[in-house]
This record gives sequence, structure tokens and C-alpha cells, in this order.
Amino acid sequence: MERIHQYGRFYNEVKPALQSKVEEFKIFGYESVTEKELWDYLTKKKWKKPKDEIQLYEVVADILSAKIGDLMNFTTVEAFKLGDFSLGDEEERRELLK
Repeated sequence: MERIHQYGRFYNEVKPALQSKVEEFKIFGYESVTEKELWDYLTKKKWKKPKDEIQLYEVVADILSAKIGDLMNFTTVEAFKLGDFSLGDEEERRELLK
């Protein structure tokens, strides 16, 4: 079972910002990006080390400043970690996932 991120308490309040960012990505041709994927990127990568006293406006600013390239890189690495991709040489795979 996955732990709830410390910033999960803001989720309902920042949902409009998530929706707005996903719509922005769609305008630029990234039709398949979902709110869940964006939230996963933020909680697992951008907010990997959460701040204790973060404010709502900081969470919203992070959402609205997310870049599609960073999200795509994160999604690709996560797919590799799940085993959707295999390399014959274990050393090459570890190097790729750094």
C-alpha cells in the first residue's frame, strides 16, 4: 500500500491548478497526461523531500511551474523501474536508471 504524501492534505484545494496544468499540456499536444501522473511526478520527484512549513501558494506555484520535459523524463524512468524495459546487461540498466 502506498503512503499518502505529506502534501496530500492540499490535494482538493489544488485540484483546479492540476486540471489547469493538464489542460496546458494538452494544448501543447500532450493529450495523454493525466492529473494522477502530474501528482505522482510532483510527490515522488519534485517534493521528494517535503518542507515542514510549506504554504498552499507554494504548492500551487510548483504545480503551475511543472515542465512537460521533466514529467516525461520521470514517467520514462518510472516505466524502466517497473520492468517494462529490459536490458541484457544489468550494469547498463543500472547506469541508465541513475
